[in-house]
Amino acid sequence: MLLLMLAASAAAVQRPAGLIIIGHRGASGHRPEHTLASYRLAAEMGADFIEPDLVSTKDGVLIARHENEIGGTTDVADRFPDRKTTKTVDGQAITGWFSEDFTLAEIKTLKAKERLATRSHAYDGQFPVATFDEVIELAKALGRELGRAVGIYPETKHPTYFRGIGLPLEEKLLASLAKAGWDRRESPVFIQSFEDGNLRELRRKTSVRLIQLVAYPATLDDARLKDIASYADGVGAEKRLVIPVTADGTPQPPTDLVKRAHAAKLLVHIWTIRIDKEFLPAGYHGNADAEYAQFRDAGVDGVFTDFPDAAARVYGVKPATSK
Repeated sequence: MLLLMLAASAAAVQRPAGLIIIGHRGASGHRPEHTLASYRLAAEMGADFIEPDLVSTKDGVLIARHENEIGGTTDVADRFPDRKTTKTVDGQAITGWFSEDFTLAEIKTLKAKERLATRSHAYDGQFPVATFDEVIELAKALGRELGRAVGIYPETKHPTYFRGIGLPLEEKLLASLAKAGWDRRESPVFIQSFEDGNLRELRRKTSVRLIQLVAYPATLDDARLKDIASYADGVGAEKRLVIPVTADGTPQPPTDLVKRAHAAKLLVHIWTIRIDKEFLPAGYHGNADAEYAQFRDAGVDGVFTDFPDAAARVYGVKPATSK
């Protein structure tokens, strides 16, 4: 019954004013994540923002990778087999190949590959690793081509770790934004981080909008929301903090988080909606659009998704291309 109600809702109501579609690592359900091809496709499909996760190279250049361990998303193991090592990142021992052990010139010899075995690998080996500056340049070019703003939504990955090894992310990020003229509050930019210390420091240095990422099952009581509002403009909430699901994957009514966050003058952007069956809760099987509709109806201000085309379809956004 709930899915039937959601399906009717999806058909009856389109995107509310202010609801943004964020291409999670680009259109990562269709192309290898964090590539210029993935970002371009996301914008063409209707994404308002594209999301580059940022890590550093050995020579201090910010590149777009989900983690500093790049073995799972590039062909680095084939090109540099002797660079495999084990490091402790944020208290976790990880074995692999790490961005901070390679210069930008070396990184640029690599090609991206699909991280997930369940998604298409047809584009493996076709796209290079992008720098943050290249992502900004692409977003600006897409804005001109599509006749609308295409924003960027960078995340600082492991900022304390990178600062600890002498490769701080924040200064380089802000320098790139300043160079692009995207360093004001009205710029089409959100900076996100799980580390609140990182965001508190950024607040002292920039007026660009900041988003505090929060993972399930963290507690976001009113006191915590008030604290977040003292340094950030919104919360990037794991989606189950807004719409829980039962153990069998049945979606439940929304929590009151959106209402309470809005009362604290905070935006709510949820992550991450994926329509492939390996990620879609069982309660949405047979009607993947219903999840997008339910979050829209819950009043969120933005959705991160690997499939911006699906979000655009549900929200009535006309894509720029049928690719």
